Amino acid sequence: MARFKFIGILKDRASILKATLTINRRVSSVHLAVLRATTHDPSRPPSETRIASVLALGLSSRLTACACIDALMDRLHVTRSAFVALKCLLTIQNIISKGSFILKDQLAYYPCFGGYNFLNLSMFCDNSDFCMLEYSSWVRWYAGVVEQNLMVSRAIGYYLSSSKNEGNKRDKEEKALALLDSDLAMEIEVLVEFVVRICDAPDSLELQKNNLVYEVVRATGEDYRSVQHEIVVRVKEVGDRIDSVEGLRSAELTRLIDSFERLEGCKGKLMLLFVNRKRNDGLWDLVKETKARLVEMKEQREERLVVFPGTNELAESTQCWNPFLEPGQLLLLPSGGGWLGFGPTPIAV
Repeated sequence: MARFKFIGILKDRASILKATLTINRRVSSVHLAVLRATTHDPSRPPSETRIASVLALGLSSRLTACACIDALMDRLHVTRSAFVALKCLLTIQNIISKGSFILKDQLAYYPCFGGYNFLNLSMFCDNSDFCMLEYSSWVRWYAGVVEQNLMVSRAIGYYLSSSKNEGNKRDKEEKALALLDSDLAMEIEVLVEFVVRICDAPDSLELQKNNLVYEVVRATGEDYRSVQHEIVVRVKEVGDRIDSVEGLRSAELTRLIDSFERLEGCKGKLMLLFVNRKRNDGLWDLVKETKARLVEMKEQREERLVVFPGTNELAESTQCWNPFLEPGQLLLLPSGGGWLGFGPTPIAV
């Protein structure tokens, strides 16, 4: 490890010297800020000062912000060092949570309207030694978390970092109230997918002893806290719609039940990863209760379904009461010389 650290120091100095000698001073300052925040040093994450220097690039022109994102992405995609890659991703996460609108805008549209796996690190591998292979798995995982963070922001219409502002709580409740059932189910699916992605964390949790990995997990925990708040708002809205006259459509019932089951399946891994720091028993109790009500509603609807003879089609039964029939018998209604409809149609009683 000492040999790799020494080689990393030499690489950092060479890169900084090259950036310093660049004739274009604006480009030089951008590259220096990015390089100093993403060194090869394995012992610690980028300092607040280094992160602040990168974030400050978003306070000037859009051209400078664009150059910053380009330099950061180039650094991320060119490096073969797991430590440099983790620092690049940590810097990107800070841009998402604390950066200016211009920086976030440039990041969201990189390279072309973003997209799944736009960071392109699913095959990242630092094979310099066995230990670095373990750190590489953390790079791949963290890249997926950052990607999912941006996908959640696109789906719900704002960045997760705004969830930390309690003043927006009422606005978010009103937004959830205005959603169609299908949109509400979709947003819950995307939020749950973020939690599932977090739970794909490598099994080598002991590597959290490394300060850089520890900071990565801590930053992910902050995003998870924001996701918890977003999920609670939407699960409460689902509960209110269960009590409404119309209720929820069968398609949305199935989607929501599946999402809640996936979410409950993450509970154990989340407690291991965050060591109960983000436990939030209220969320799990709310999800469990709401899922039970959804399952009950679905079962009640299925009990009212009947099969038309000669077809495989299901339809909700008509509730006809006849005192001369035993419970469970079928009543056939004639119409003129034939039967009502296109053929003998059983109606459950």
